[in-house]
Amino acid sequence: MQMSNNAVGVVYHQLHHFLTEATWEEQKVNERRLQVMQQCSQTKIKRGFTLIIDDSGHRKSGKETAGIGRQYIGEIGKIDNGVVMVTTHLYDGVKSLPLDVELYQHASSLAEGNLDSKFLKKPDIALKLVDKCLNRGEKPGVVLVDAGYGNNTTFLKQLESKKLKYIAGLAKNRKVVCQVQPDSGQVSIRLDELAQSLKSEAFTGIQLELENPRAVWVATVEVEISALSGTRTIAIVMNAASLDQATEVSYLITNVAQEKATSEWIIKTYSQRNWVEVFYREALMLVRFTRIPNTKY
Repeated sequence: MQMSNNAVGVVYHQLHHFLTEATWEEQKVNERRLQVMQQCSQTKIKRGFTLIIDDSGHRKSGKETAGIGRQYIGEIGKIDNGVVMVTTHLYDGVKSLPLDVELYQHASSLAEGNLDSKFLKKPDIALKLVDKCLNRGEKPGVVLVDAGYGNNTTFLKQLESKKLKYIAGLAKNRKVVCQVQPDSGQVSIRLDELAQSLKSEAFTGIQLELENPRAVWVATVEVEISALSGTRTIAIVMNAASLDQATEVSYLITNVAQEKATSEWIIKTYSQRNWVEVFYREALMLVRFTRIPNTKY
């Protein structure tokens, strides 16, 4: 009932028939949507766009829904009963649009648990969606992922094997190898310990022009990381000018060339992840407040 109330020009019985009785496949519907996007200049996918990988969790009661289980639900910020979808989204500096989506089948929802042939971890689903994008001839300029994917080194290596650039979140306890002091050798150190070792002068203040503009302070360090050959750039991001004052500290990694991967470029590019939330919020508002009478689909 709620879906039909929010849908444009659709009554409950029409929607119920479409979802439960009509012969349709969600993947084919989505591919058709993407084909229509490519035919319109306003929605056509531009080269070098930003590809944002995310997952969206929704609380749901019961046990019958596919993929349902006790897992982290993003909309409430904790573990609860619900479903999770892995999604890809584009942003090109002008528009923000969804690309692909796939249900994460929680192990508890499958007959053989994590041994079931249908079970895939979220990073594996994300890679499938990346391949869909590439197979359509859509190559992003950069891929953005949070720490749920960035902490998976195998996932990052797979992106690199596909010749893709990325900015990924990392956990504060992730260890890297770097030169902490100019006159010292290479040491293995946790990211939060690395942040504590840096002087305040190492951080650059940057203004982010988001819906709610805010200032951040960012320092970059060249590091080596386990299982990745060569060096990568790490960005340490704080919401205050000093670590003592900061209430939020995050860590990012990128394989973009050092001369391009400045503090400003990394944080401003990574902040494009915000456009996913903006898109769905505006789309929901549009559906709620738009009604086209006597229209059939």
